Amino acid sequence: MCDALDVRGHRRLTRASATESYPDPRSLPATVEPPDLVELRAAALAIEQEVAGAIVGQQEALRGTLICLIAGGHALLEGVPGLGKTTMVLAYAAALGLPHSRIQFTPDLMPADITGTTVLAEHQGGAMQMRFQPGPIFTSVVLADEINRASPRTQSALLEAMQEATVTVAGTTHPLPRPFCVLATQNPVELRGTYPLPEAQLDRFFLKLRFGYPSRSELTDIVRRTTGAEDSATAPASSERAQAGPDPTLLPRLGAFAREVPAAEQVLDYASRLVLALHPGAGAAPLVDDYVRLGPSPRGAQALALAGRIAALMDGRHNLAFEDIRAVAPLALRHRLILGLDAERDAVEPDAIIAQAIERTPEPS
Repeated sequence: MCDALDVRGHRRLTRASATESYPDPRSLPATVEPPDLVELRAAALAIEQEVAGAIVGQQEALRGTLICLIAGGHALLEGVPGLGKTTMVLAYAAALGLPHSRIQFTPDLMPADITGTTVLAEHQGGAMQMRFQPGPIFTSVVLADEINRASPRTQSALLEAMQEATVTVAGTTHPLPRPFCVLATQNPVELRGTYPLPEAQLDRFFLKLRFGYPSRSELTDIVRRTTGAEDSATAPASSERAQAGPDPTLLPRLGAFAREVPAAEQVLDYASRLVLALHPGAGAAPLVDDYVRLGPSPRGAQALALAGRIAALMDGRHNLAFEDIRAVAPLALRHRLILGLDAERDAVEPDAIIAQAIERTPEPS
């Protein structure tokens, strides 16, 4: 990794050159962090802590959603009703000061209900003209509630928005505001009146985050917070942060820093080998050969590298390491595995397959 001075004389992280390599990622030299980065990380962690006051537990979802927001990606939030999915999304939008909308997906929802449509409107002078009426997707944080209840036709209305950050209606392309993030929820056990998400749409979610049942102590804490004389489910912002107000540049600036976190060639190669290890064929892990019909696309390797960089940055480390790849692998790859019917019959979960692939993918000696 090399250091460089910005126009103010502060040291900043720069991407390693194509010819620069290190025998061991753990031997990367320490660097002096830019003051801007220290402040941005502290602000992001303060927001995460503030949102943690709105829900109890769910650490994977809390950090994973923050990683998605910094990366400019989208997250699929999976869990049964009542575990805090909607509460967490609204809390993040409020803490970051981002405009947001909530779209309740139902079987009769139409694509135009999401993207907007052209309407006949009267202009000055009494002339009638066609005018585009934006839909609820024109905001920064979109909560797509119970996305699997809408038909595939309606679900596909999100494809262009999630990939290109644009919406095309009546032949005209409209850019979406930045930052733009879709946080979609789905119930994994409800099958009546639902439509499985198409593989092409699943692949466009940066991470898939799971909400689990709270433990005994967490459940008691939830009851204590929400059934007393005063509902304390939402923790107030610290006085210092409340006085400063939301910083609209926080996410894009942190995202820019994260993309500059250096990654040794062998770490990127490790991410690629892990993705390929999840494809059935010669040399694949037994669970992969037995239960996987289709492995992750190249977007899986991209998600590993970028999410790993952000995880390292938020932990105060200055390079992408093997442990970062392993830590984000279940979040980035579980929804990108297309499993056969035998997996459902034998109750084999994607996380178990990913864990075996990790065990069989060694670090370079």
